[in-house]
Amino acid sequence: MRLLILGITTTLLVSCSSGKKPDDEAFLKSLENETSAGAGVDEEVINSILEQIPSPLEISVLLKESGSKYSPEMLNPSTNIPKYNSNYKKALNLGVYGTDLGYTNIFGRNSDGIKYITSIKSLADELNIGQFFDVVTIGRLAANSKNLDSLLLITTMNFNHINHYLQSQSRDNLSVLLLTGGWVEAMHVTCQTAVKNPSNLELREKVGEQKIVLEQILLLFSFYKDDANMAGLLADLESLKAAYDKVEISYTYKESTMQIVDGVAVIKDNSTTTINITPQNVEEIKNVTNSIREKITS
Repeated sequence: MRLLILGITTTLLVSCSSGKKPDDEAFLKSLENETSAGAGVDEEVINSILEQIPSPLEISVLLKESGSKYSPEMLNPSTNIPKYNSNYKKALNLGVYGTDLGYTNIFGRNSDGIKYITSIKSLADELNIGQFFDVVTIGRLAANSKNLDSLLLITTMNFNHINHYLQSQSRDNLSVLLLTGGWVEAMHVTCQTAVKNPSNLELREKVGEQKIVLEQILLLFSFYKDDANMAGLLADLESLKAAYDKVEISYTYKESTMQIVDGVAVIKDNSTTTINITPQNVEEIKNVTNSIREKITS
């Protein structure tokens, strides 16, 4: 998950005549209560799924290598912080801002990165997990792209600590929101770029690969299928799955072989994965992702 935590559900609507809807009030209460019991998702389950989700830094590197230009208008403005007045929105957008920080860092836009670091720290403090963010160290590493490995290591360790902490307080729903918010933002940026570059097969396949990731996230949300508080988020993810059902992924197994490289035995995986995804598929996935993302960041 890496930077996702440096750092989806429908927006909690407010009726002009009667205030928050009953379901929304219940949702807020459960999320604001730090000791409320979650669905009891096992920590190892979350971690195993996290390992399969690509780092926003990895995706950002791909975007830069594709020749894409820095496009800050795609990101969630760091000034949107005042909009997020519930733990639900704070957790989602902590993940979103983590992805945005990774994007600014890859393109060397340090001044923008510092703004996101500040926003990340603010949200983390409000979620009572600010102790896991060393802003000075993160800021120093983010200012130099040569420190990406160190930055990835630190943020990976941060999430492991955060996840364990939230688990111990029965706040695993926040862990789920963190990872989902970050993944949706990475999807948003990748889809936007892929649509602008329809001839770039690698970008298109990267979007297609996320079908597998989405299946893992849906598996995670299955632990919350009886939790009305997560119903809106699950419905959004299911709508994205419907768009992904048109993408075909096939796996062809071939026996691995061993070869000697610089005097060292290396196992070569000869199996192949084929992703069949059209520009039209990417356009549809982009539209659904944008709709979900708009609900998260508004």
